[in-house]
Amino acid sequence: MDSATPADFESSLYFEPWLHFEPWLSRWALMPDGDAIVTHGSRLLPVRRHGEPAMLKLPEAQDERLGYRLLEYWGGDGAARLLARDETGSAMLIERAIGKRSLSAMARNGEDDEATLILCEAIARLQHPRGPAPTGLIPLETWFKDLFPMAQQRGGLLARSAATARELLAAQREIMPLHADLHHENVLDFEGRGWRAIDPKCVIGDRAFEYTILFCDPDLSDPEPPVALGRFERRLDIVVARSGLERPRLLRWLIAWCGLSAAWFLGDDDPLAEINLAIMAKASAALDG
Repeated sequence: MDSATPADFESSLYFEPWLHFEPWLSRWALMPDGDAIVTHGSRLLPVRRHGEPAMLKLPEAQDERLGYRLLEYWGGDGAARLLARDETGSAMLIERAIGKRSLSAMARNGEDDEATLILCEAIARLQHPRGPAPTGLIPLETWFKDLFPMAQQRGGLLARSAATARELLAAQREIMPLHADLHHENVLDFEGRGWRAIDPKCVIGDRAFEYTILFCDPDLSDPEPPVALGRFERRLDIVVARSGLERPRLLRWLIAWCGLSAAWFLGDDDPLAEINLAIMAKASAALDG
């Protein structure tokens, strides 16, 4: 057999995604409406159904496949609507955001207060009292499992984070379904429907945890120019005021979260861990002061 040429390789890259999406395009009568997107946990394709914009999502990571459970639970209130899914969550059709505003752009262009308020409002909507939580969500204790071996290996700030996490996880309060990844890139502009969350990780645990993710972003998506460290104190004031959480409790959950996120990055030798560690140092100083 002849060896493949560069042109053959480029062609395979171009056509390969359609092999994944085609069964669902036919099943749900969808028309492609943009280029395929590949993330660390999913393949996505912008589509239209009956002329309306939507996103076809094929999750690959387990926490992504569980996403339909919370999207169904929220029913479009504070989150994107789930329009269709298969029986296992291996394919989902989700309402697509077409608004032009971006929380990351706002944070980088002098509107960080407004972006932080929008994130707090999004969390509050998702935490609005509803019926019993869906079954099969990931316990927050399980979500934190990668922190402890990394903390034992690295020590320092991670050791403090692990000790704090153990205490918090053993005494959780206000347990409810959690998005668990609610940052600037996961709350999008749905125009007339306002800002809505996408891509929940489907965790269940202490509601305070939900407010920690935003403190390290948008830097974890794009570290230049840096935003999070210089806005820490102001964001802390806003979140405390809007969440109703006690400042020490929020700071302790933030120390725990920063350690977990750093552990994930350190496991991949990713220098973005330094952002988590810098925010953790700020939170530790604020708590100790």
